[in-house]
Amino acid sequence: MPIEILMPALSPTMTEGNLTKWVKKEGDRVSTGEVIAEIETDKAIMEVESVDGGIVGKILIQEGAENVKVNEVIALLLEDGESADSLNRYMSAVMPESQTAKNESVNFGADKSCSLPKNDFGARQPATPLARRVADNAGIELSKIKGTGPHGRIVRDDVVKALDGSIARQPQSLNFCCANCFKEPTLIKISQMRKTIAQRLTGSKQQVPHFYLSVDCEIDSILTIRKKLNESNESNKLTVNDFVIKAAACALIDVPEANVSWSDDGIFQHHTADISVAVAIDGGLITPIIQAASTKGLKEISVQAKDLIQRANAGKLKPEEFQGGTFTVSNLGMYGVKTFSAIINPPQGCILAVGAGEQRAVVRDGSISVATVMSCTLSVDHRAVDGVAGAKFLAAFKKRMEEPAIMLM
Repeated sequence: MPIEILMPALSPTMTEGNLTKWVKKEGDRVSTGEVIAEIETDKAIMEVESVDGGIVGKILIQEGAENVKVNEVIALLLEDGESADSLNRYMSAVMPESQTAKNESVNFGADKSCSLPKNDFGARQPATPLARRVADNAGIELSKIKGTGPHGRIVRDDVVKALDGSIARQPQSLNFCCANCFKEPTLIKISQMRKTIAQRLTGSKQQVPHFYLSVDCEIDSILTIRKKLNESNESNKLTVNDFVIKAAACALIDVPEANVSWSDDGIFQHHTADISVAVAIDGGLITPIIQAASTKGLKEISVQAKDLIQRANAGKLKPEEFQGGTFTVSNLGMYGVKTFSAIINPPQGCILAVGAGEQRAVVRDGSISVATVMSCTLSVDHRAVDGVAGAKFLAAFKKRMEEPAIMLM
């Protein structure tokens, strides 16, 4: 009997995924460990390696199929020397006879044929997985976009140009009210990533007892040091967020009772500060991790963060690069957001929301002066971290943000 290729579980939260691309086609030989397909999970588009070697006998789930359940059979693999007759026997064994009779005959090899299911998806417009996801989220039909990639394949830039108004969105019905014409809202398809975000964060707010602590940090010293360092290092510019990551990691080592995760079996005490950095990407949010950030210099953190963010946007992160983490930093300061409260990413015990640095009037020794102040809010899981531990963490974090020379030692 042929070997079943199953829809893999590529992340702990994955229950279904979209089959975006077959790298191997029917009749192709595949070796163990060779990439056979690309799957869109709840986190990213990832490559799938074949567990076994052989010849692709039949693809049962075509490119573009959505919501394919984990462990569903997606293709059949023939071992060396195995004839296509085994495909007939497999299909007869697993499918009702009435359904098998409706299957089309597909040639395999020189003069072999077998009864196989018809493709329910039909011909598809050639497009990259990223372009297809952007188009789905924007409500644009790929059939109306001209591809500029190889062999007319639609790439992300083609979709972006379409969004700029070169073509119309999907047709929408109209309502008329008080002599005014209003378009109905466009229904945007929910990606696997967005579904998972919705489930996890809804569960977090419902099940995790959040409390919040805020602190203001004067960051003029950071801005001065950052300017000097960047003047001597044109190839890689430090960002304020690099200092935030370093300060948060060092504060977690100083206050280990804040560097914990909750589980029903107990509280996990972490011994390294692995900082998850919230990154907005097309269709959702992902949190690549700076491992053991307290042991790394600012330059190393900066280089690694830029690389992770770039590959996150391209959907090229490996599972171990975004799964785990002991603490999350979410920075919306670059958008001018002054202060906000973030939702904890379970099972982590805390998440730090970072606002924009802005000039404010401050009082020192009875005199008013101007300083660049950044507001930060710590969301805390009260099951795992008490108020005092959260306050100690913020004090240690604030000290490093206001005295950044400590982090350069």
